[in-house]
Amino acid sequence: MTRNDVFYAKILLNGLVEVMRGRYIMDIRGLGAHMPIGKGFHVAPELVVDIGGNAFQIFPHSPRSWKGRIPTSGEAEKFNSAMSRFGIDYDNAFVHSGYLVNLAAPSDETYEKSINCMILEIEICAALGLKYLNVHPGSHRGEGEKFGIARIQKALDRILEETQHHNVMILLEIVAPKGGNLGYTIEQLSIMRNGCSHPERIGITFDTCHGFDAGYDITSEDGVKRLLDEIERYVGLENLKMIHLNDSKYPLGAGKDRHEFIGQGYIGDEGFATFFSFEEIRKIPWILETPGGIEEYRRDIQRVKEILKKIR
Repeated sequence: MTRNDVFYAKILLNGLVEVMRGRYIMDIRGLGAHMPIGKGFHVAPELVVDIGGNAFQIFPHSPRSWKGRIPTSGEAEKFNSAMSRFGIDYDNAFVHSGYLVNLAAPSDETYEKSINCMILEIEICAALGLKYLNVHPGSHRGEGEKFGIARIQKALDRILEETQHHNVMILLEIVAPKGGNLGYTIEQLSIMRNGCSHPERIGITFDTCHGFDAGYDITSEDGVKRLLDEIERYVGLENLKMIHLNDSKYPLGAGKDRHEFIGQGYIGDEGFATFFSFEEIRKIPWILETPGGIEEYRRDIQRVKEILKKIR
């Protein structure tokens, strides 16, 4: 057995011991964080297992660039080998579109670049065998919601048509109601989705900070029930594929979009305990996007597990 084999075995054994000790007190689908890809896509599975998770999200390229490239067959093979080695389910692995993408952009140049960028991102997902590409729908930049939503629908149709040969689902993420952002309610996300030619290839992501910003009170049982009822009514719970797990630096309905460490914001430990107590929520993979990096994610993953212990 090589030194690397011993290292990998220790990581997997640590994860198994953690489960056996009851650290995952309740049955949850997945827990992890956004992982860096600077050293290659194949590093993400190892990193997330090392910090106590079994799910992750990555960027397909530098998020502040329009440019990217499709992984080589060797890079894809290395990534898939790591997924297998570290036991990551492909339903627990997500890709987040770049920051520049705006499918509602009034500027034709930005609009076309956004469409082409997402087509490339879907091709990157497909090359890696990943099923989900998450995106913030976009901002109308003062042109009005009707204009922006129509723009998004047309963009999604073009993207899906160009990538119809790939088994990749686009996830529309709920956003904070600021700066002309579109998609700040579940109903609004459903209008975008249902106005497309291929709604079956579009799911949603619920971000706890963004949703809280938009007035979804996930700290109360009634609030979580309202959220789940809206999701079921407008898009179907089966189309909720990911939850971004973030606390909020601002109170309910503030519309600020400022993420905070788990338990240190206005949602807090008690609020997350309420949210986690719903079986429907525990069936969806949770991905942290809290401030900081790997070590902060390690701490927040542990914090989530401690909250889960309390609601056994």
